[in-house]
Amino acid sequence: MRVRVTLGFIALFAAFVWLDGRAQTNAPIVSGAHRFEKVLDGIYYATASGTMNVGSNSPIIVNDDETLVIDSEITPAAGRAIAADVKAITNKPIRYIVDSHYHYDHAFGNQVFIADAQVIGHDNTRRRLSTNETLQQYTFLNSVQPVPARVEALKQRIAQETDPQQKATLERQVANSLAYLEQVKEVKVTPPNLSFDTHMTLYRGGREIRLLYLGRGHTDTDVVVFLPKERIVCTGDLMESVVSYMGDSYPEEWIGTLERLKALDFDTVMPGHGVVFKGKTKITAFQNYLRDVQTQVTALKKQGLTAEDAAQKVDVRKYRDELPSIRDAVGIDAAAVRRIYQLADHPEPSR
Repeated sequence: MRVRVTLGFIALFAAFVWLDGRAQTNAPIVSGAHRFEKVLDGIYYATASGTMNVGSNSPIIVNDDETLVIDSEITPAAGRAIAADVKAITNKPIRYIVDSHYHYDHAFGNQVFIADAQVIGHDNTRRRLSTNETLQQYTFLNSVQPVPARVEALKQRIAQETDPQQKATLERQVANSLAYLEQVKEVKVTPPNLSFDTHMTLYRGGREIRLLYLGRGHTDTDVVVFLPKERIVCTGDLMESVVSYMGDSYPEEWIGTLERLKALDFDTVMPGHGVVFKGKTKITAFQNYLRDVQTQVTALKKQGLTAEDAAQKVDVRKYRDELPSIRDAVGIDAAAVRRIYQLADHPEPSR
């Protein structure tokens, strides 16, 4: 018996040393569908591990008595996954979900949490998610309708692939894509059960968490989560480390909203997609990108080009150093150009 106890203690001690060593090196913790990158004590950045489509990245804030998760992710399945996987970093229950905005890839897991947590969002998020409007939007449909063709293209690549590792990666992409088509059938669009207009502050133990609406930008629902003591801001898709999707945006207003974001006292940005980054230089670069896109598209519209044709002529390559997702060739997402055309023809006053 004493031998068993001793061996058990040694195993337990070894596990503790391994976990403690991993924490000290800040190596990401992989659990299920997620990877958790430690940013500061009690603050993590959850990204996809590759085993399923989770949609957005989710900042995690562990407080004295509970956990706050920013964005419930892309489907109820992804929401359940983050609820299970977060146990690798904390045993404190999820009591707060913050919707950074209303887009499907950030908020379609809400239904998993609504019974046991405060799901918080902007008033416009509550309005938009109180109907099935998002299920009819191009932004959501474009995540579903192209999947069958994409899967067939992947299968053709798999048939020709000779590298086993690359073949396994492609096969995983096929499996995740087909699983997503099934998982999305479970979605019940669920609005926040607590909403606000311009600001809300949570005081959880020794942590101050400010929820701010700084104006229209990526959407008319963008919420920023600001931790003043830690000098961290979680920006959803209002500001990413890559070029944000512009299909539902307000490009001209977005520039001013980002200026108000820059006025906050922070040095670390945890975005809705991409990677955690430092400083405000990238934000300024994206403001310049938005100005340039607006100017070029406006000129092309005056020349009588369709949005699709104009999209192929917009040149933003000079911003690649700060926004590395920009491709080498001339051209941008046609959805961005269609949106600028739409707002030019049918301006949308603030509600």
